[in-house]
Amino acid sequence: MTADDFILFLVQIAVMLACGLGCGHVMRRLHQPAVLGEMLGGILLGPTVFGWLAPELQAQLFPAAGDVALLRGGAIKLGMLFFLFVVGLEIDLGQLAQHGTTAFLIGVIGTLVPLACGVAVVYLLPDLWGQQAQAHRLAFGLFIGAALANTANPVLARILMELGLLRDRLGALLMTATTIDDLMSWSLLAAIFSVFTPPGSSLGESAVVSGDLQSSALSLVWVLLFFAGTLVLGRFVAMPALRVARRHAVWPSGFIGLATILVLLSAAVAERIGVHAFLGPFLLGLSLAPSDQERSEAYEAMNQFVLSFFVPIYFVSMGLTTNFVTSFDFALLATVLVVASVSKIGSVYAAARLSRLPSRISWAVAWGMNARGAIGIILASLGREQGVIDEPTYVALVVMALVTSLVAAPAMRHWLEPPGTVAPATRELVDA
Repeated sequence: MTADDFILFLVQIAVMLACGLGCGHVMRRLHQPAVLGEMLGGILLGPTVFGWLAPELQAQLFPAAGDVALLRGGAIKLGMLFFLFVVGLEIDLGQLAQHGTTAFLIGVIGTLVPLACGVAVVYLLPDLWGQQAQAHRLAFGLFIGAALANTANPVLARILMELGLLRDRLGALLMTATTIDDLMSWSLLAAIFSVFTPPGSSLGESAVVSGDLQSSALSLVWVLLFFAGTLVLGRFVAMPALRVARRHAVWPSGFIGLATILVLLSAAVAERIGVHAFLGPFLLGLSLAPSDQERSEAYEAMNQFVLSFFVPIYFVSMGLTTNFVTSFDFALLATVLVVASVSKIGSVYAAARLSRLPSRISWAVAWGMNARGAIGIILASLGREQGVIDEPTYVALVVMALVTSLVAAPAMRHWLEPPGTVAPATRELVDA
C-alpha cells in the first residue's frame, strides 16, 4: 500500500465517521435511534445520492476495488464484530428464568410464525426473488424468515428507556422475549450461511449452494455445539481471566484489552469451523454480560467507544456499495414489509393474549417487537455478503428494517399512554 492509498483510507474513514455521527445526531433530535441516521448517511455518501450528483468524485473517494477498498472492508468487518459483542453484552440470560412462560411464549411464537411466513412467501411467490432463491429455495426461505422474525434488541431498549419503562416489569418482559428471539434467529442464520458459498469464490460469481437440507441440519448442530462451548468457556475461562485482570491490570483498560483479544479469537474460531465470524463475539458477549458495578463501568467505557467509532462506520458502509434507487423493487418491498409486519405483530399479539396480558399492553408489546432496526440491517448486510440475497432483496430488507423501527416508538406510545399517562396502562400489567 502506498502513502497515497493510506491517506485516502484515512480520509474515507473521517468522512464516513463525520457523516454517520452528523446524521445520527439529527435522528436523535427527532427521537429516533441514531443507527437510522447512520444508515441514511451511507445512502447519502454512496451511489444513490453522492454517486448520482458527482459520480467521478464519488468513485475516486470510495473506489470499489483495490488495496484501499480491501483495507476499508477489513475495518468495517472489525466494527461489526465489536458491535455484535456489545449486543451480546446487552442480553441478560438471567432474565430468562425470571419472567417465566410469558416471555418464552412471546419470544418463541413471535419468532416461529414470521419464520414460517418467510419460507411460505418464498415458495408461493418464486418469481419475486432473485437467482439465489432458485439454487436452494428452502435455505433462502429460512434466511428471509429469520430476517423477518428478528427484533432489534438495542432499538427496543432505547424506546423503553425513552418511555421510562426499561426497568419496569413490561420492559423486563420485552427484553427477555427479544433475547429468546435473538438466540433463535442468530443460531439459524449461522447454519444457513454455512450452506452458501460466498460470491467471488472459485465456484463462480453468484451464490452456490454447498450442501442440502442434511448439511443445513449438520450446520445447525455445529452452531449449537459452538453456542454451548462458547458460553461454557466464557463463564469458566474468560470470567476468571477478567477477575485476574481486575487485580493486576489498570481498570477499565484491563477489561477492554482482554475483551478485545477474546473478541478476535472467538471470531477467528467461529470462522474457522464454518459458522461465520459474527457468532463468536455475539456469544462471547452473552457469557460476559456485566453483573457487578465495576465490570459494568468497564463495559460502558467499551460500549461508548464502539458506538461512537466502529458502529457509525459500519452502518455508513452499508450504503456505499448499493444504489437504493436502481435496486429498488416496489413489489418486493411491499411484500416484505407487509409479511414482516403482519406476521410479527399478529403472532406476538396472539402470544401476549394467550399469556393473559391486557389488550392494550399486548398491542404495545407487538408493535415494539416489530422493530428490526440495526439487527435487521446487519442480517441483510450479512446475507448480501454471503451471496444469499441479491441487491433488490437487500434494499427491501433494509428499508423494511428502517420503516418498522420508525413506527415502533409512536405505536407503543399510542397503546401505552391513553387515557392519560404511561403509568395507568402499565399498571394493568402489574395487576394482570
